Amino acid sequence: MRKIIFALLVIAVALFLFLLPPGTLSLQALQHSQAQLVHWHAQHPMLAAGAFFFCYFLTAAFSIPGATLLTLLGGAMFGLVQGTLLVAVAATGGATVAMLISRYLLRDWVQRRFSRMMEKVNQGVQRDGGHYLFALRLAPVFPFVLVNLLMGLTPMGVVRYAVISLLGMLPAIVVYINTGRQLSQLQSLSDILSPGMMLMFALLGLLPLASRWLVRLTAK
Repeated sequence: MRKIIFALLVIAVALFLFLLPPGTLSLQALQHSQAQLVHWHAQHPMLAAGAFFFCYFLTAAFSIPGATLLTLLGGAMFGLVQGTLLVAVAATGGATVAMLISRYLLRDWVQRRFSRMMEKVNQGVQRDGGHYLFALRLAPVFPFVLVNLLMGLTPMGVVRYAVISLLGMLPAIVVYINTGRQLSQLQSLSDILSPGMMLMFALLGLLPLASRWLVRLTAK
C-alpha cells in the first residue's frame, strides 16, 4: 500500500512539472508576470491568497523546485506582513508533510540512500535535541529538502518539528519576502543574500548549539 501511494505521488508531481511551460520556474518569467499577478490579487484578494498558499504548500510538501521564487512572488503580491504570514505557514505545513512522507512512506529508501548523513543527524538530535534542527534551518548543513527527509526518521514529534522549523525558517523568509517587494529590480537570485547576511544566519544557527555546549562545559 505504501509503495502504491508513493508511486501515485511521484506520478502527480512529475505530471505537474511536465505540464508547466518551459521557463515557468525562472526569475525572468516571474518578473514578466508580476504586473498581471499583482492586478489579479487586487481584484480577487482572497482567491489570490488561497491559490498562492496552496501552490506553496504543495511545492514544499513534495519538494518541487521553485520555493525561492514563490517566496519572492509572495513579497511582490502581498507585501511584507501578509506575504510573510502566508509563506511561513505554507512552508511549515509543507515541510511537516514532507517529513511525514519520509517517516511513513520513504523510510527504507531514505535509510539506504542517506545512511551516513542519517548517522550524523541522529547523533545531533540525541545530543542537542530541537536546537540541532533549529541550527539546520538557519545555517543548513544539508539542503532543506534533505532535512525533511532525514528528520522523518528521527523520533522527533510532529508538533515540535513544525514549531522549530517555523522559527528557524522565519528570518530567511522575511528577507526573501522583503526582497520580493523590489522583484523587478533583481538581476539574479544571487543578489538576495549577501555573504555578510549568510554569515549572520550561520552565527544565529550556531548560537543555540554553542549555548548548550557551554552549559555542559560549566556543569563538569
